[in-house]
Amino acid sequence: MHERWVRVCDVEAVDREDVLRFDHEGRTFAVYRAPDGQYFATDGLCTHERVHLANGLVMGATIECPRHNGRFDYRTGKAKGVPACIDLATHPIRVEGGAVMLMIGPGEPSSSPA
Repeated sequence: MHERWVRVCDVEAVDREDVLRFDHEGRTFAVYRAPDGQYFATDGLCTHERVHLANGLVMGATIECPRHNGRFDYRTGKAKGVPACIDLATHPIRVEGGAVMLMIGPGEPSSSPA
């Protein structure tokens, strides 16, 4: 599988300081819009208990998991608060023609533990 850009949504679909869930080919991503209007993307599931981060709270450059309040810097993926101690994977994102585009690369689909 090679890297390619896929359309996530229109730029207006993500408010500033908010997050949007994006599912593609069995993988879940979280797409964020920073207070300054920049867009970022991470894996969509918390590294602690695989909860959807799109249900969490965005504060500045931080996403807080809705289950146990683990925190991550969505710009870098860095875990910032227990119980989250494993960083999130980040993904390249760009704006093109009024759309938010996400680079999808090779990798195994995300799945919940059995």
